[in-house]
Amino acid sequence: MKKNKYTMSLARTGLAAALLIAVGARAQDIPVRTLELRPGAGNPRNSEGAFVTLKDGRILFVYTHFTGGGGDHSAAHLAGRYSSDGGRTWTQEDRMIVPNEGGMNVMSVSLLRLQNGEIALFYLLKNSEQDCRPVMRLSRDEGTTWSAPTMCITDEVGYYVLNNDRVIQLKGGRLVAPVCLHWPLGASKADWQGVLMCYLSDDNGKTWRRSKTVQKGYDTTGKRITTQEPGVVELKDGRVMMFIRASGGCQYLAWSSDGGDTWSAPIASEIKSPVSPASIKRLPSTGDLLLVWNDHAAIPNSLKNRRVPLSTAISKDDGKTWQNIKVLEGNPQGWYCYIAIHPMDDAVLLGYCAMSGLAHSRVTRVPVPWLYAPSPVAQAAPVPALFEQAANVFNGFFND
Repeated sequence: MKKNKYTMSLARTGLAAALLIAVGARAQDIPVRTLELRPGAGNPRNSEGAFVTLKDGRILFVYTHFTGGGGDHSAAHLAGRYSSDGGRTWTQEDRMIVPNEGGMNVMSVSLLRLQNGEIALFYLLKNSEQDCRPVMRLSRDEGTTWSAPTMCITDEVGYYVLNNDRVIQLKGGRLVAPVCLHWPLGASKADWQGVLMCYLSDDNGKTWRRSKTVQKGYDTTGKRITTQEPGVVELKDGRVMMFIRASGGCQYLAWSSDGGDTWSAPIASEIKSPVSPASIKRLPSTGDLLLVWNDHAAIPNSLKNRRVPLSTAISKDDGKTWQNIKVLEGNPQGWYCYIAIHPMDDAVLLGYCAMSGLAHSRVTRVPVPWLYAPSPVAQAAPVPALFEQAANVFNGFFND
C-alpha cells in the first residue's frame, strides 16, 4: 500500500525517540512505560485507575480489574500494585483492594490524600443501569485497611458517573466530586448526553450535598450537546474550573467562584478533542497546569472519531492558553483515555486505558523537563507513537 506524506512524516519524526525508549537510553530525560496490565484468561480487561503516595515513599496504583467480560457493566473488582522506586518498577502480583460488592461491579477509582493525613478512596458502586453511585472509604493506616463505604449521593438514586482520578480537596478543605447523571431511577430511558453537577463535602466526606447548579450543555446556537465525565481543578485565584468531555469537537469549560456550588454555563474551549475525557492537574514543582488529552487540533479525517493521540500541554496562566504541546503516544489503534495524573518532584506518573476495548491499563513515567521541552517545529497531527514505533523496530518488543 502506498504510504501518504502524513504516514511518512510520522515515521521520520518519531523513530529516533522511539529507539531511545525501547532500549532504555536516557531514561531520565524521556517518558518510559513502566507498567502494562494486559488482559488474560479470566481477566478480559484492565481499566482506569489512580495513584497515591504512601508515607513510607511507596506509590499505590489502584485500577479496575475485570473478570466477567470486557464491558462497562461486567463484573470487576479493584486491584492494586505498588512501586518502591518512584514508579520505575511495580510489584508483579495484584493486591485485592475492594472486592466486587456491587450488583454489577465496582470501578472508576479516585485516591486522595486528605489534609488531615487520611487517604480517601472513591469508586463507583454499580448495582444496575439505574443505580450507579460513588462511595468513599477512608484509610488511617496507609491503605492497609479501609473503612466501610460511605455513599456520597443519598438524595437521589440514579446512574451517575464519577470518572477516575476526579475528586479534589480545595485549599479550604471542601471535597468536590464532579459527576454526571444519566439515568434517574424511574425514568423511562437514559439521557446519555448527561446532566452536570457536583457533590460537595465540608466534613471530610462524612456528609455530602448536591451543588446548587445542575445543568445540561448547549452550543452557541442553543442546540443541546453531549456533556459528560467532568473534572475539576482549583485555580490560583480561588475559582474552580470544570473541564468536560463534550460532543462539540473540543473540551467544554465552566467556572465556579464559590467552591463548586454554582457554575457558569459550559462554553467551548480551544482544547480540540474527540468525545473523550481530558485530565488536568497542577504540577507542584512548577505551579503550572498539566493537561493530558487526545489532541485533535490537526487530526486527519481518518482519525477524527478515535481517542488518539495521547498528548500533553502546559499552561502558565491557569488554563487560558496552552503551550509545550507534546505527543506521548500516537498509535492509531491506541484508544488512550481515562488518564490519572500523579505529580512527583521530578516526574509525573500517568495511568490510562489503551488499545482496543480499553483492555490495557498502562502506566508511563514522564520526566517534568520533557513536558517543558519545546514542541516539535513541524508536527502534522499525531507523530508516530514513540512506544509503538519502537515496537515495530524490535519485532513486537512491546507486544501490543
